[in-house]
Amino acid sequence: MTENLCSTEDYEPPSTKPEAVAVTNRCVEHALREDEAPQKTKNPKLRPLRDPSSYTLKENPRTQAFHRRFFPEVTSAQWNDWHWQIRNRITSIDKLERMIRLYPDERRAITGEGTALPVAITPYYASLLDEDNPQQALRRTVVPVEGEYLCSPGEADDPLGEEKNSPVPGLVHRYPDRVLLLVTEFCSTYCRYCTRSRMVGKSHKQHLDVEQWNRAISYIEATPAVRDVLLSGGDPLTLSDDKLEYLLSRLRRIPHVEIVRIGTKIPVVLPHRITYALTRKLKHYHPLMMSIHFTHPDELTSETQEACTRLADAGIPLGSQTVLLSGVNDRVDIMKRLVHGLLRIRVRPYYLYQCDPILGSSHFRTPVEKGLEIIQGLRGHTTGYAVPSYVIDAPGGGGKIPLLPEYVIGRDGSDLLLKNYQGRIFRYPDSKVCHGPEGCEPKFDAGEIS
Repeated sequence: MTENLCSTEDYEPPSTKPEAVAVTNRCVEHALREDEAPQKTKNPKLRPLRDPSSYTLKENPRTQAFHRRFFPEVTSAQWNDWHWQIRNRITSIDKLERMIRLYPDERRAITGEGTALPVAITPYYASLLDEDNPQQALRRTVVPVEGEYLCSPGEADDPLGEEKNSPVPGLVHRYPDRVLLLVTEFCSTYCRYCTRSRMVGKSHKQHLDVEQWNRAISYIEATPAVRDVLLSGGDPLTLSDDKLEYLLSRLRRIPHVEIVRIGTKIPVVLPHRITYALTRKLKHYHPLMMSIHFTHPDELTSETQEACTRLADAGIPLGSQTVLLSGVNDRVDIMKRLVHGLLRIRVRPYYLYQCDPILGSSHFRTPVEKGLEIIQGLRGHTTGYAVPSYVIDAPGGGGKIPLLPEYVIGRDGSDLLLKNYQGRIFRYPDSKVCHGPEGCEPKFDAGEIS
């Protein structure tokens, strides 16, 4: 009988000693053979201090009604099992029609051929969709429409030029000191505006396997300039705990890697994945940060709040990444509700992205002026912590370029003319040298300038 080196009994924080590394590698090999749920620990030291019932996520009223209506035979324990959620994703028109009334545009898009991205929605996230309104914000982000078949000028399957900046498969090195490590092609739920629709969702198998991970990690080891690694995909949190720990432990053994980040939408579309077992493991690899993909305030359910609480309590700084989408979140009032809600659940609004020009995305993309209008509607009207950076990820691989409303409107002599959030004009003395007390005397009342 083969000894199970991956047992969660007698769990200890990962070591960087050679003998421990060998055990970790064999552990991952076992995980790759048997992608099973984490075993229950028998070690008294690791027994939870919480009531076991707190391990399940309390359903919000909408999800609870959906659960009872469409999955009456499914127990609360099953519903809270993230493996069950993935196994029972809505991936066909027949399953989707059981839950929402499809409109002709949606039906033709699902049954047609040529769209780059399949349909996949977790039962949990499906519970948040409006069954009758095709214009509901969340529904528009996961149910295809015929607009995906229309290609407009400037669109491309790889608009950010990731493939040309990929020295080894699965790794993008665009900026001098950081790399993007694509660890899986799988997501639990597919967003219709996904910038990597060319690669994600092509099958249920993860083609970015451990062999490719090792090649990418070898590149990082050989490149001392890299101090920051972002794990993305697909969604890294769809990997098992053991696979995630393998990646994190390998990266943490590289002396020049200072920061590891994870980009994910899991707390939003599959909050049940954020188990205490997962957060116990993640907190051994600090500094570890997480960028969570939020789209709309309707995603801020009690389940998502609990998932973010577990991550934040594990010491993981959380930031949001939001894509600006026409008809979804392109209003100041919607964005303000979102950023305020994010701060309440300990997530810092980080980036507001202009939608990337992927093939078939014109129905999602807004004019840039709309994004500037939203930032202007937030800046000064709410706390600075709630204002994300509005950026365009430049087509062709130019990287993120921040965009700001015009607050500097010109000069008058040595004075800088500035416009505040109310549209009022103020002067700022911007001369480099002040020649004596007389030259430093204020000669105007900025409050009188309008």
